[in-house]
Amino acid sequence: MNRREFAKLSLAAGAMGITGFPLGITRSAGQAGGTLNTIIQPEPPILVTALNQQQPTLTLGGKIYESLLRYDFDLKPLPGLAQSWEVSEDRKTYTFKLYPNITFHDGTPLTADDVIFSVTKLLPETHARARGIFVRVESAEAPDPLTVVFKLKTPFAPFLGAFDCTTAPIVPKHIYEGTDYRKNPANQKAIGCGPFKLKEWVRGSHVHLVKHEGYYRPGEPHLDEIIYRVIPDAASRSVALEQGTVQLTQWSDVEAFDVQRLAQLPNVSMTTKGYELFAPHQWLELNNRIAPMNDKRFRQAVMSAIDRKALLQRVYFGLGKVATGPVSSKTRFYEKDVKQYEYSLDKAKALLDDMGLKPGPDGKRVSIPYLVPPYGEIYQRAAEFIRQSLGRVGIDVQLQGTDIAGWAEKCGNWDFSMTMNLVYQLGDPAIGVSRTYISSNIRKGVLFSNTAGYSNPEVDRLFEEAAVATSDDKRQELYSAVQKILVEDVPIVWLIEQDYPNFTDKRLKNVITTAIGVHETFGAVSFG
Repeated sequence: MNRREFAKLSLAAGAMGITGFPLGITRSAGQAGGTLNTIIQPEPPILVTALNQQQPTLTLGGKIYESLLRYDFDLKPLPGLAQSWEVSEDRKTYTFKLYPNITFHDGTPLTADDVIFSVTKLLPETHARARGIFVRVESAEAPDPLTVVFKLKTPFAPFLGAFDCTTAPIVPKHIYEGTDYRKNPANQKAIGCGPFKLKEWVRGSHVHLVKHEGYYRPGEPHLDEIIYRVIPDAASRSVALEQGTVQLTQWSDVEAFDVQRLAQLPNVSMTTKGYELFAPHQWLELNNRIAPMNDKRFRQAVMSAIDRKALLQRVYFGLGKVATGPVSSKTRFYEKDVKQYEYSLDKAKALLDDMGLKPGPDGKRVSIPYLVPPYGEIYQRAAEFIRQSLGRVGIDVQLQGTDIAGWAEKCGNWDFSMTMNLVYQLGDPAIGVSRTYISSNIRKGVLFSNTAGYSNPEVDRLFEEAAVATSDDKRQELYSAVQKILVEDVPIVWLIEQDYPNFTDKRLKNVITTAIGVHETFGAVSFG
């Protein structure tokens, strides 16, 4: 019996174990309602997106939590919880008008006070990128229950781009105010205002969402329920898609080596759209606080020792392109004229020799623990590729496994030497890029902040000036300058601008409609 046959048997046995849950579509074509079966992998540690920004949490939590705006594929704002908005001439005052009749899942009305509490109180304490954005708010007022007015200390060019559901989820003030946000018992219930609410979470098996009957958008959600199935084995996930047990896969649910084969299936469609806001950037994260990672020459040596073109082809099967620096070529303000790191073992060895890291009798110069992210087999294969690559220049990489919660805890608390990370660009460097490098965002316990511990006053200055500049030409000048400094310093080793496939049952409609794709609310998703 080969692996795929075994996966089919395992999937069938696992599916039968979820008593009472339908396998696939449970309605006739053209009727409203039905059950969407999909995958969540790895299983998230929590569903509250304000407290955890790991991809599985955001994918699932996007159905539970919403924010003021959504964004089209060109990253232009669309109505979310806010039906309209105005910006003052000096670009310092933003006025949002909320839709009426928005309620949280416990039946409590959502008002402007919930928005203000979320944006100015909770998120700056718990969210990796929110602090850098919303600390710029000088005041927030609610002239009436459906109006929110933010006044900024200085203009902040991308402020209107900061209100997607992954960056600024709105949480209920009446539940969180005056509590320890991270230890609040309501975190287990995940009470938001989105079109779906949590009914049941059976750890290791599934998360069951059902429609929020009090949803504010007329006629939505169309689906009755969504079942997110936890399927750790990659072969079983592919079989589930082939057999129609699930009607949707996202992110790395389908391993890269299987994408081309599954794209030929007659009952599914495949697209890499829906990641425009994120522009995922895959990199090797080095703890700059620890020797030898605290030496720029070591980081440059690592950059030179990895054949990133081969990594892209052999591990990621061409799904993406080689990254050249901190800003993705898919987003605004990318600078291509930066220092180039060609694959060169000789250059890497020379840099290590210059540091005094000479090889011992066994050829090893130094041993570095590598924390393997638990996000699927592709991360294990990438870790093996990096281990072999660095081993050729005498860097002994020791792979260490963990679960998703353990990885987040270790990274957030700086308890690592080397790991791989994937961080979103979010449409503007002031939102998605600067947070990784500015010294003010070195925040212990907060994942996806400046966990590498890199600090450079000139980088801090350039990022801040670019954030408040109102001219795109000036911003490009500043961002180009900061990219050149960072690529010289190599605080982290940029690897791949990664593409991800979404596989969708052809009967499923309105899945990828905005720049955040499968992170959307799914209120408009239906079976046609």
